[in-house]
Amino acid sequence: MTFTNRSATRRLALAAAGTGMLVLLTACGGDDRPSAAPTGTPGGAQAAATSPQPSASFNDADVAFAQMMIPHHEQAVEMAELAESRAGAPEVKELAAKIKVAQDPEIAVMNGWLSAWGKPAGPEGGHGGHDMPGMMTGEDMAKLREAKGAEFDRMFAKLMIAHHKGAIEMARTEQAQGSNPEAKSLARNIETTQQAEVEQLQGLLDRL
Repeated sequence: MTFTNRSATRRLALAAAGTGMLVLLTACGGDDRPSAAPTGTPGGAQAAATSPQPSASFNDADVAFAQMMIPHHEQAVEMAELAESRAGAPEVKELAAKIKVAQDPEIAVMNGWLSAWGKPAGPEGGHGGHDMPGMMTGEDMAKLREAKGAEFDRMFAKLMIAHHKGAIEMARTEQAQGSNPEAKSLARNIETTQQAEVEQLQGLLDRL
C-alpha cells in the first residue's frame, strides 16, 4: 500500500533514533554482524535502550518480521493519532494514546535492527497487502479520517481489532521461525499486549 509523507518522515526519524538505541557487537572473524539491544518487557522497546545484551544472530524470519511490522505499527500509530481529535469516547482516546506510546518506540527499535543487520527497511519489490495481515486499505483509512464521534469509535474499534489480530499472527510466526532473541522477545510482547487490547476493544465495541 502507499503510505503518507508523514509516515515516511516518521520512519526516517525513527530509524535514526532506533540506530542510536542499539549496542553494536563486533565479532572476531567469521560473521561480523552487529545486533540490537533486547526488548524484554511489555512496552519494552524503551527498556532496550537501558539493558543492552547484544546478540549477533538473526535469520531471514527476523528480517521479515521487522520489515513487515514497521509499516504495520506505523499504520496503527496513524490510526491512533486520528483518535486524538475524532474519537468520542474517552476510553477510545486513552487506548489510542496507549497504542501510540507503545508502538512508536518499537518502530525505532526495529528500524535500528535492520540498520545494524545491514538490511533495507522493506523487502525487495516492496510490501504487498497479503504480506502484512490486518493492514487497512486506503479506502478504510479514508473512511476513518472522515468519521467522528460514535461513528469513529465503532469504526476504530472494529478496524483496530483486525489490525491487532494481524500483528499477533505475525508475532507468532516470528516466535516460531525467528532466531534473534531480541526480536523473539519483542514478538512475545506484541502478542501479549495486543491480545489484551483486542479483548478491551471487543468489550468496547459491544457497548457502542
